[in-house]
Amino acid sequence: MAERVQVEVLERGGIYFAFRPRVDVGSPAGIDDVQRFYMILSPREEKRYRLIVFGQKKLPAVEDGGERYWAFVEKVSRKADAITAELVAETHETKTRGERTRPAARPVGEGVYALVRHGDHTHLAYVLELPSTLQDVQRALNIREEASYVISVKNPDQPSPRGVGLGEHQEADFPKRLQDRFKNRRFISVDRPEFLNYEGAELLFIGAAGDVSAELGIELDAEHETADTAEVFTDLRLDRAQHPTTPLLTGEWA
Repeated sequence: MAERVQVEVLERGGIYFAFRPRVDVGSPAGIDDVQRFYMILSPREEKRYRLIVFGQKKLPAVEDGGERYWAFVEKVSRKADAITAELVAETHETKTRGERTRPAARPVGEGVYALVRHGDHTHLAYVLELPSTLQDVQRALNIREEASYVISVKNPDQPSPRGVGLGEHQEADFPKRLQDRFKNRRFISVDRPEFLNYEGAELLFIGAAGDVSAELGIELDAEHETADTAEVFTDLRLDRAQHPTTPLLTGEWA
């Protein structure tokens, strides 16, 4: 009989996905119009928000062994307003091209997540609550009804792989108790959720499975959400008038 892998839930909370269109693209029509793709984690046991940016502008696929995607923690705050300030539209003047607008981010999914220690590695697993049916936007961004990813954190004292990574002065400054856990290794498992509380923390997500219960043996308590109850607006305090809701509610580009 195969030895049973030890499973421990480290953290649970709400998860949100959003994308920002490219500059001056008011009506995005596909993945080529995406400037940035975000994951926001809102832990259940503490009032904190983490804004995570994916370099490939979508989630890694979980099929065929799983893709490996780099990401980083851009913003951490105990106040939702600090996160939403990173997602609003901005207009600025340029010398050569006049006024340019960076469109507001569009929410494209919300649900519940868990960080789970699974043997010698850690998974981030989620189940969606909105939208009720995946459509073009979610498929383009690799957002599934549920999925899990092996998640690791990079040692800021080690060099990044070629072509990815933050600048030296942008990387996380972990306290000694966390930094010592690396023991000169380049990446380690996110076995402490606290690693995600530091801006500049660089992460590696590896697609693992599309069935959370079968993979990890845990249940995520997803609830039925509607346009009226969506927590991306009540928890994150996104302004419906500023952030188009069509991608979240119908899965269509807007």
